Amino acid sequence: MSNQSFLLIALLSVGLLAPARHSVLGQDDIQLPTTTQQRLADECITEAAIRADVEFLADDLLEGRGPGTRGDLLAQKYIISQFKLIGLKPAAADGGWTQDVPLLGVTTRPPRTLTFRKADQSLELNNNDDFIVTCGTGVEEANLVDAEVVFVGYGMQAPEFDWDDFKDVDVRGKVLLCLNNDPADDPEIFAGRTRLYYGRWDYKYAKAAELGAAGMLIIHTTESAGYPYQVVQTSWTGEQMALDGQQTGRALMEGWLTEDAAGKLAKLAGKNLNQLRTAAERRDFRPVELGTTLSVSMKCLVRKRSSANVLGLLPGSDPELSQQWIVFTAHHDHIGMSEVRDETTDNIYNGAVDNASGVSSMLSIARAMARLPKSERPKRSILFAAVAAEEQGLLGSRFLALNPPVPAGRLAAVINIDGINILGPTKDVEVIGKGKSDMDNIVDRITRWQGRVVVGDQFPDHGSYYRSDQFSLAKAGVPGVFLGSGVHVIGKPEGWGREQLRQWTDNIYHQTSDEYSDEWNLGGAVQDAQLLYYVGLQAANQEAIPAWNSGDEFEAARLRALRAVGD
Repeated sequence: MSNQSFLLIALLSVGLLAPARHSVLGQDDIQLPTTTQQRLADECITEAAIRADVEFLADDLLEGRGPGTRGDLLAQKYIISQFKLIGLKPAAADGGWTQDVPLLGVTTRPPRTLTFRKADQSLELNNNDDFIVTCGTGVEEANLVDAEVVFVGYGMQAPEFDWDDFKDVDVRGKVLLCLNNDPADDPEIFAGRTRLYYGRWDYKYAKAAELGAAGMLIIHTTESAGYPYQVVQTSWTGEQMALDGQQTGRALMEGWLTEDAAGKLAKLAGKNLNQLRTAAERRDFRPVELGTTLSVSMKCLVRKRSSANVLGLLPGSDPELSQQWIVFTAHHDHIGMSEVRDETTDNIYNGAVDNASGVSSMLSIARAMARLPKSERPKRSILFAAVAAEEQGLLGSRFLALNPPVPAGRLAAVINIDGINILGPTKDVEVIGKGKSDMDNIVDRITRWQGRVVVGDQFPDHGSYYRSDQFSLAKAGVPGVFLGSGVHVIGKPEGWGREQLRQWTDNIYHQTSDEYSDEWNLGGAVQDAQLLYYVGLQAANQEAIPAWNSGDEFEAARLRALRAVGD
């Protein structure tokens, strides 16, 4: 019997499980922060506190905090020391501070070139410049011999939109070529220019494996990915990881082609890439056999690795509601170090904004909550989870969602912090995934109390909701909050903030230049962290358990989780 099952039975036997209350929370039900809550926010959630934690976690000493490395362990040790100092309780199932996350690392030695053939013609592409390929499975050698190449549009099957890019075509053993993102021309399907999960690379690779394809190559463009090709080069080289024991659902070869390389491949096949794109925008699209083949051999270094989620608990004050947990998440990992130094001789991916800053903000929030007097302690328990291996595909939070310390039906809400505002105070608060749950009502009310305004995702084509750790818990049914940086920076011209964020994505995101800087203006980060502190307290104290809005894609998972605990 698992620890979770034993805990559930024990709680049921003594009648301690709190009944979930499902009424939708309205604006009038939301309590504004008390004087004590405000005082502790001002004392604990400060620029100095956030800077101090970021400066350590993003230091070269931690070598980019790659999963399973010495820097990863140092980050975990630091977070544990802070949790102890704050006064949290260890919350892992074994009574400790860490939940081990078993990983399988695969380092692919890619071929120097990929050669596509059609009759007596061929196209040779160069590794890194034209393509990136990795082994999707934990094998020591991956071989494809004369695998047929098929263009499959966006590579999606979405019955709710009456969409099937594969139709009845058998793609087993073939290499699939597909577009990134999802169709955006029609606002009535796939939410128009808002990227859904169907547009994410992880969905496409999983679909290829499900249908028995030998591999999939996604065509990269900056517009369709939301980031430049250099992010692919840094994120998809070196050791790639998956949860150990869960290698099913991955294709033998996973990779990316530049747009220019994809155009050359289409030309070799006697096709035009733009015409293929146009055809892929229609429901009646059918896979296009390109009449080309690909043979490739890749050797892989496969090894078991381990990282850990660091879990600290602030027990709730209410005998019933304390059995439900509000979860704060922030990932403590980053990319680590590259094998080759760049022109600045820097090979450390420090991950200062992404995501030493999120962990730092979470620690400040924990300090403020832990110092509340007994009379104002949150009624629900608060779990602070510094999760592992986010950059490898949300692995730490996925493991947490699959193995929660309490049943998923007792996880009332998740508040995720992945990156902070380093540009200064803003007039707006960006809510990623706005419109999905009644947590929006809490955010909106407290934001207005702060004198700001809530806006939706400012870069909806990036698909940010499906790219960070709240997504893992959403799949388990847990509603939540995830903020982006506001773009209307006080004292700056209109458009300045948006341009700064674009430049950060183009030049710093997943690069060695994501380093701590004394030049950051953390006034906006303090605003946002204090907002999330207040949101967490409201969610912890209200009578109603947070709920997905009716018809949301994750509502069914929530209802299953609640039924499983008898609510």
